[in-house]
Amino acid sequence: MTTPERTVPRSRVRVVLVDDHRMFRSGVRAEIGELVDIVGEAPDVDSAVTVIRETRPAVVLLDVHLPGGNGNGGVDVLHGARGLETEDGQPVRFLALSVSDAAEDVIAVIRAGARGYVTKTINATDLVHAIRRVSDGDAVFSPRLAGFVLDAFGAAAGEIAEVDEELDRLSAREREVMRLIARGYQYKEVAKELFISVKTVETHVSSVLRKLQLSSRHELTAWAMGRRLL
Repeated sequence: MTTPERTVPRSRVRVVLVDDHRMFRSGVRAEIGELVDIVGEAPDVDSAVTVIRETRPAVVLLDVHLPGGNGNGGVDVLHGARGLETEDGQPVRFLALSVSDAAEDVIAVIRAGARGYVTKTINATDLVHAIRRVSDGDAVFSPRLAGFVLDAFGAAAGEIAEVDEELDRLSAREREVMRLIARGYQYKEVAKELFISVKTVETHVSSVLRKLQLSSRHELTAWAMGRRLL
């Protein structure tokens, strides 16, 4: 009689979660905590680098826009944790998880060493699948974002899209607010999406209009469309 083969269960991936919103981190932990091992959390660049160095996870779920460091958010974390390995001798790998779907954000973190980039609209099942794939060394992107990477890395070496001087006047948070407003989001919807107050949204919108010398939401939408930022 032949003894049936035993299926060896897959070990749970060790994950560090880096995001500056505590409620979002709690939500991710609640959604996927039974399927992966979340071994650490961090709300900013400096504490993220420390936690990653201490825990050596297989995958770091990394927000793009974070306080601290040199002001470059997730890119600073990638630079600070460069070259780290897990206890098994595998490289610590990074999967960006962000509300931003801007080409410049995607390209920046991939150039800095991230293995993938997904947006916060992803569901829990797909997120766990993405984490496991990145842990195995695969590259993972939300469908729309893969094109940004192909365009950027398919170009001649050293070719980088010219930065729009007007867009460069805006902070990372102002860019997030600008894109959502231009897409037709109401202030309350923007506040919910970015985990900030309606008053903060109003402040950012006023700042964006002033910096871009625009006078209305309609002009802002036209400006964003003209730069293919939606």
